[in-house]
Parts: sequence; structure tokens; C-alpha cells
Amino acid sequence: MGVTLAKGGNVSLSKAAPNLTQVMIGLGWDARSTTGADFDLDASALMCSGGRVMGDDYFIFYNQLTSPDGSVEHTGDNLTGEGDGDDESLLVDLPRVPQQCEKIVFPVSIHMADERGQTFGQVSNAFIRVVNQADGQELARYDLSEDASTETAMIFGELYRYQGEWKFRAVGQGYASGLRGIALDFGVNVS
Repeated sequence: MGVTLAKGGNVSLSKAAPNLTQVMIGLGWDARSTTGADFDLDASALMCSGGRVMGDDYFIFYNQLTSPDGSVEHTGDNLTGEGDGDDESLLVDLPRVPQQCEKIVFPVSIHMADERGQTFGQVSNAFIRVVNQADGQELARYDLSEDASTETAMIFGELYRYQGEWKFRAVGQGYASGLRGIALDFGVNVS
């Protein structure tokens, strides 16, 4: 059983699993029953250096499933969030992550949130977890519990390097400006 983190908490993945090389970042949620359109939440990853994305091709999401170096891979878009467990996941091959990449940020956004009048206030049981690919053990988990009544995107968590170790931080930062707002904050060119 892994560490359950509170918002802002972090854990050393390198200490939890000394030979760690590959992790699966699992993200999940349940949409509250509403009248109207289904919820489509989308997980993504931003590979950053100096607080900015390393380039537009280091923004991994449903339309760009793999980083240029192959170190981060999105496993595919889940349009409904139906079922138990992880709704979307990303695979990270830690030794292949470029040395200049200091952290990988994992946002989740609601597709067409403004048009559909949807926010994270209508989403429950949202979580992010880090699983060791070698043995399937969950190393860390963060259950988001905030009331996010206006937010249409959230940074769930981030993997980052610190003094030669890989660590994971529970972030839980919401954005009312959607994925576009997150992308702009991290320097992605958005048309």
C-alpha cells in the first residue's frame, strides 16, 4: 500500500522503490449525475524545464500521445469515465526522461466545459496515483477533495527530480480558464 498524500504533500518514489524505472500515472473520477451532456475529462502531461514546457511537442495529450523522446506516453482518451479504477493513464519511463526535464505536470481538464456548463464542482472521487510498473504496487495516491465550483481544469500532481531522486507532489490547483489557461501558464503555444 502506497502513501496517501494531502494537498501539497510529497513522497520520494526513489526511496519507496529503489530500483524504480517505469511508473504508470493513473487518474480517475466520477461525474455527478446531471441533466444534459456527458462529462469528458482529459488527462495530459507537461514536461517542464525552468517552470515552462520544453516545447509544444512536450505537451502530451489525446491528440499527441507520446513525447518526442518516448519517455512519456498517454494510453488513450476515455470519453465517459465509466467503470471503476483509472479512467486515463500515462506511462513514464524515468531513465528516458531528458535530463533537462525537471518536472512532469499532470493536469486534467473537462472537454468543452464552458459550452456544456460543467465544472469540477460536478465531479467526485477524483484521484491521481503513481504505480510501479514492475510489480503493480501503488506508491502514492492523492484524492482530490476540494470544492472546485468554478474550475474547468486542475493540476492533479507532478513528478519531479530533487537531488537525484524522483518525487511526487500532490498539487490540486484549479483553473477556471480550462486547459488553455494551464497551457498558457506553462508556455505552450495555443492557437
